[in-house]
Amino acid sequence: MPPPLAVAPPKKEKRNPLVWVLLILLALGGGFFMLIGVFGAFLGGSGAGMSTGGTSRSMLQEVVLEPSDSANKIAVIGVEGVISGSAVDHTGASMVDMVKEQLRRAGDDDKVQAVILKVDSPGGEVLASDDIYRAIQKFQNEHGKPVIASMGSMAASGGYYVSAPCRWIVANELTLTGSIGVIMSGYNYRGLMDKVGVVPLVYKSGKFKDMLSGSKKPEDILPEEGQMVQALIDETYGKFKSIVKAGREASNKDNKGQGKPLAADWEDLADGRILSGNQALQAGLVDELGDWETTVDRTLKIAGINDAKLVRYARPFTFGSLLGFSSKPQPATVKIDIGFDAPKLQAGHLYFLSTSVLH
Repeated sequence: MPPPLAVAPPKKEKRNPLVWVLLILLALGGGFFMLIGVFGAFLGGSGAGMSTGGTSRSMLQEVVLEPSDSANKIAVIGVEGVISGSAVDHTGASMVDMVKEQLRRAGDDDKVQAVILKVDSPGGEVLASDDIYRAIQKFQNEHGKPVIASMGSMAASGGYYVSAPCRWIVANELTLTGSIGVIMSGYNYRGLMDKVGVVPLVYKSGKFKDMLSGSKKPEDILPEEGQMVQALIDETYGKFKSIVKAGREASNKDNKGQGKPLAADWEDLADGRILSGNQALQAGLVDELGDWETTVDRTLKIAGINDAKLVRYARPFTFGSLLGFSSKPQPATVKIDIGFDAPKLQAGHLYFLSTSVLH
């Protein structure tokens, strides 16, 4: 009888090692995003010091900075760095947008009795500074809630411009402020072009269409160009001084003379010079010298309350903010590290800016 045939066991299919790696990565990725989702949901609730106080439909979340048993709140809004109308976060919002949105949130919340504007800025764009100034003025007029400016290390030029409409201004004696003035700058690189043999070809509809062009020969710049640019700067400078005068007079009236009135010769100091907190107090550009506690105490007095929790408003947690995604396309840039972050100034733009930040 022939021996039974041996049946070989089925061969196990060998998986490619790459497949196993991909499966492991997918599993880890799923767990990661599940964890982030849970974490985001946690932050979106009332935990972690956040709440959805007020009736505002704003996407901002409230963060408690200093707790209190009182139901009253004081909102803290920051104006820090160069004031700009350009996007500053992943949502495409600018500093102006953020300040306006926070003011709306503070205005909609009946528990918010006052706002502290925390300024630490060398100034910035004329239009952006004016937008923030108008937003603060409108907020105080519409809601009757005082805004108190707290000046940090620097509140110069546009940093002072946005402080001018505030009900009360507190500066440290070492604060750098003032620098009331306007600047427009650019570069003439025609000499460099001539050295490398580059000749510009310009076709224009009028003789002033290429004003401020850096490729023009100095001898081809018409005298009228400088006169027109200077007239524009003088007009904007006049607006700056009128904002300071109106803001300080209005606050002094509302404070029933308790603040510091403008000195008779304050305009003599409005020539672009930097002032210390002490010098600004003597000129009547600020109401009081002190620190953060001084500002909080003064805010409580002006609001007519004994205690309040300090809150700020922040963007809610999102996957985009975690991973650095932006809702607006960002141009490709090459960044060179020169040891500090210089302000991004554009030629031909007017600025309320202390030039000390450039040195």
